[in-house]
Amino acid sequence: MKTIFVKPREVVRKWYLIDADGKVLGKVAAKAAELIRGKHKPLFTPHQEVGDYVIVINAAKVVVTGRKSHQKEYIRHSGYPGGLTSESFEKVIKRKPVFPVEHAIRGMLPKGRLGRKLYTNAKVYADGRHPHGAQQPEKIEI
Repeated sequence: MKTIFVKPREVVRKWYLIDADGKVLGKVAAKAAELIRGKHKPLFTPHQEVGDYVIVINAAKVVVTGRKSHQKEYIRHSGYPGGLTSESFEKVIKRKPVFPVEHAIRGMLPKGRLGRKLYTNAKVYADGRHPHGAQQPEKIEI
């Protein structure tokens, strides 16, 4: 089987809009990661950027199932001794409403240079407004 190499000028890039209002965090992130990666296209190659752009609106209204709003923790470390800080989903969504969606999407993309480049194709907004109207994004239902 031959390796597929797609020329960048042959890739048709579309814009998609996902409304996360009342949707489950993992399902929103999984769909966004699939579209960003390009797995829905027949010319998908895992080592190239062939995916589309994704706009996620109403990220502040995303939900998690069960008791995860209390139990799910986001951990960071300052680099200093004793600098470990953890916050629950409830506190993070109040302080930085787009962070949980961004974190989930980034975690579902490949690690390394390609994943960092692909993540720039995700645009996440806390409310229903976005500045990408000129791109005429296609609305995706989850």
